[in-house]
Amino acid sequence: MSDTDSFIEEVTEEVRRDRMFVILKRYGWIAVVVIIAIVGAAAYNEYRKASQTAAAEKLGDDIIASLAANDPAGRAVALSDVEPGTPGGAAILDFLTASALANSDQTDQAVTKLEAIATNGDLPRIYRDIATFKALTLQSDSLPAADRRLQFEALAQPGAPLRLLSEEQLALIDVAEGATEAALDRLQSIILDAETDTTLRQRASQLIVALGGTPETLPSFEQG
Repeated sequence: MSDTDSFIEEVTEEVRRDRMFVILKRYGWIAVVVIIAIVGAAAYNEYRKASQTAAAEKLGDDIIASLAANDPAGRAVALSDVEPGTPGGAAILDFLTASALANSDQTDQAVTKLEAIATNGDLPRIYRDIATFKALTLQSDSLPAADRRLQFEALAQPGAPLRLLSEEQLALIDVAEGATEAALDRLQSIILDAETDTTLRQRASQLIVALGGTPETLPSFEQG
């Protein structure tokens, strides 16, 4: 390489460095801001995760401490003092409180707790359906059979998470109203449903026998 070529290359490189320095001086702050934003977002995300974990652990500890009360009424009072922090946590607390209230003969208060869950559109459907189901079972002696039937039928729609349990409750209403054949038909359909678990199938079979019927059986390839 000639001295002229070497000189030109050095000048070119110097010009490049000068341009880069000007660019960094003019726009380098953008890169700094981007880096700070990325680091800050990562730090906030970790802080948020840690806060959520700590809140969940505190809720669990408070619930365990509340459930340590010796009597259901005491558990209900202790649970009512727990701060849930989230809608899901509040629903879990209401479920536990409703159970404690029901076990201490405070059925009306338990139903009120459950109905609050059932009508909360911000909660997942499974929460609302379970709350409705439990509230209906607690009102078997106080709510007219026609009203309970209507609500259980809504819970027994195809694809509903509590479909089969609701069919079982509808069969019990049929029995109470003297509609034995209707009850047997429902119970047989429960037994033959592929989604029925062993415990529910056994209950349905026992009730069929008690009603004077003979439980149907699944084909052998479905029983395993």
